Amino acid sequence: MIKYIKRADLDAAKYNACLDNSPNSRIYAYSWYLDLVATNWDVLILNDYKAVMPLPWQQKYFIKYVYKPCWVQQLGVFSPNIIDEKLVRAFISSIPRKFKKISIQLNSGNPISGNEITEKVNYILPLDKSYEELFDGYKSVRRRNKRLSIKNKPQVIRTENAVELIKLFKTLKKNKVSTEEKDYLKLEQLIHFLIEKNKVDVIKAIDKNGELLGGAFFLKDTKRITYLFSVVSKKGREQNTMSDIIDSVIEKSANKMLTLDFEGSMISGIAFFFKSFGALNEGYYLFQKRKII
Repeated sequence: MIKYIKRADLDAAKYNACLDNSPNSRIYAYSWYLDLVATNWDVLILNDYKAVMPLPWQQKYFIKYVYKPCWVQQLGVFSPNIIDEKLVRAFISSIPRKFKKISIQLNSGNPISGNEITEKVNYILPLDKSYEELFDGYKSVRRRNKRLSIKNKPQVIRTENAVELIKLFKTLKKNKVSTEEKDYLKLEQLIHFLIEKNKVDVIKAIDKNGELLGGAFFLKDTKRITYLFSVVSKKGREQNTMSDIIDSVIEKSANKMLTLDFEGSMISGIAFFFKSFGALNEGYYLFQKRKII
């Protein structure tokens, strides 16, 4: 039986344990992550936490709707057991009627089809090989960039200063992206929290004069390293700084049972960049539906 549980009544230990044991778990779904990024969220639960589905929601003009919070890519159904389309449909059908609009990006382990479904593109790179083998899988443009970066000698370092990267992003992207100030604040709070939990790597690149070229946030759990956020300056773009940063993550994490999750993209140029590291497409699904009021 699938039950609707409010966040206040959730057994967070059992809920997070279900995620821990789910082959398709995503860091975005953990209670401590959603507490920081979602306006509100509740959960659908099968029996005694045998499967779970978090439901972030908001309210506007007395109308409640399920939405995708900023800094979250995939949610959906999670379970240690086999997840088939019948189970995914059962969870979706159990979403309370009080939610008049539903928009959920299901995870890649949630098979589903239908008119309400849009397939999305994500790229991943399994890291269970040596760095030399992974590097051999790079496209020639990426291998060439590695040789050039050695010549230019950018310094790629780990830091706890997330603010300087967010500040650079806001300066460069002013009036060009729809991210609101409150979402930048949530990101800053999230990264500080994850640093304390050792669930994120904040990486930046600087030139020989100490000038900031760019940086990125990589979420960490027991299964995935997730490329959550990145920014590069004009000079950083000219020097392919983000290529250096990603290569450093691959080199550090090689020979581990982890997957580098690039988080997209549907934009062809960005998709090509991800594929140039040898990344593979791992599709996931957007479910959208409006209910009659």
